[in-house]
Amino acid sequence: MCPTAETVTGEMVGIENTITNGNASQATRTPADRQKHNPYAPRYSDFLSNISNFKIIESTLREGEQFANAFFDTETKIAIAKALDAFGVEYIELTSPAASEQSRADCEAICKLGLKAKILTHIRCHMDDARIAVETGVDGVDVVIGTSSFLREFSHGKDMTYITKTAIEVINFVKSKGIEVRFSSEDSFRSDLVDLLSIYQTVDKIGVNRVGVADTVGCANPRQVYDLVRTLRGVVGCDIEIHLHNDTGCAVANAYTALEAGATHIDTSVLGIGERVGITPLGALVACLYAADPDYVKSKYNLPMLREIENLVASAVEVSIPFHNPVTGYCAFTHKAGIHAKAILNNPSTYEILKPEDFGLTRYVSIGHRLTGWNAVKSRVEQLKLELTDDQIKDATAKIKELADVRTQSMEDVDTVLRVYHSGIVSGKLNVGEPHVLDQLLEAHRADKSS
Repeated sequence: MCPTAETVTGEMVGIENTITNGNASQATRTPADRQKHNPYAPRYSDFLSNISNFKIIESTLREGEQFANAFFDTETKIAIAKALDAFGVEYIELTSPAASEQSRADCEAICKLGLKAKILTHIRCHMDDARIAVETGVDGVDVVIGTSSFLREFSHGKDMTYITKTAIEVINFVKSKGIEVRFSSEDSFRSDLVDLLSIYQTVDKIGVNRVGVADTVGCANPRQVYDLVRTLRGVVGCDIEIHLHNDTGCAVANAYTALEAGATHIDTSVLGIGERVGITPLGALVACLYAADPDYVKSKYNLPMLREIENLVASAVEVSIPFHNPVTGYCAFTHKAGIHAKAILNNPSTYEILKPEDFGLTRYVSIGHRLTGWNAVKSRVEQLKLELTDDQIKDATAKIKELADVRTQSMEDVDTVLRVYHSGIVSGKLNVGEPHVLDQLLEAHRADKSS
């Protein structure tokens, strides 16, 4: 049923009481309590939120096959499926076995692996596809049909009466085989809301496991996603899956918002690969959810495997992992600015919401540049086990910054400056504030090295 005026009024009263009680509890908190309290943390009091109760449907082997560069042979598909299973995703979605003979053979092969993850296949809302799908050994069938006016007119040419009748037939058939079935509209956010809610209610009544909402063209924003999913949560009792394309860059934010509104399952692909610019990236979604509830995410997934999975898929589709990719990008845990570096060395949480060690990674403090600070250089001095005073380290830092004004210094370059500086101090040839002497020592070092 749709929310009534009485329901909305009741919710508003509840919100008002929550605010009032929240202010009262804030007033009684000690300064230490207030310091620990994060006002931006997820509001778990929202009974609809599934931020800490969700499942991932990993679609690299279905949506990912629609990526422009993708060609997965059987061996590669099996390797990806095993890696995703080891990571801990709850579901792995495969291309429809009706697509080709090889697709069918690959589907059957993966079903025989005995993975912990449930194996799904994605089919058109058509009995011919359903008959093929249920014979492959899958644990579930994901049924989809376009419901927007665009797709009804320019794709399959069917009206809502036909769509509803066919959906009932296909769902009942799949259910009769004792496996899971999901029904999803395609292009949900450009579909008529009355049509959407009507067909979702119909399939919910006949016992579908999940209904799916698809932002097929990537047009939705987080507010639109929240409104639709929250409305849908009020009219169906089954689980809600959401499939979000990233054409406007909102896929991760939309996925998070969908969970807040009551969605239970999120579709992802490794590196977000898929049709056009793809869908919600697995790694980015995991990072987002980790930030909200680290312990829950760590308990569900083998986080150190993320880099291995992304390298595997990146190699298979011949792309590089972007430098700014969440978690695994080259710069994900690299700190450069002097103020940042000092704080990171004192307490990494000052500039990190993700802990690299939880993902099997390490942070890197970049120091061979003009923005470097002496605290970062001091950390490197200690790593090299050199004994220098703070004034000496500041003096050496000035030389590093001077050299970095000409070109960025590699870590080897920085180490050379520090070792030559230390040697000069120990030998008595160098004192603080003698840059010309240090230049001579560095020049002599380079000459010795080249001879």
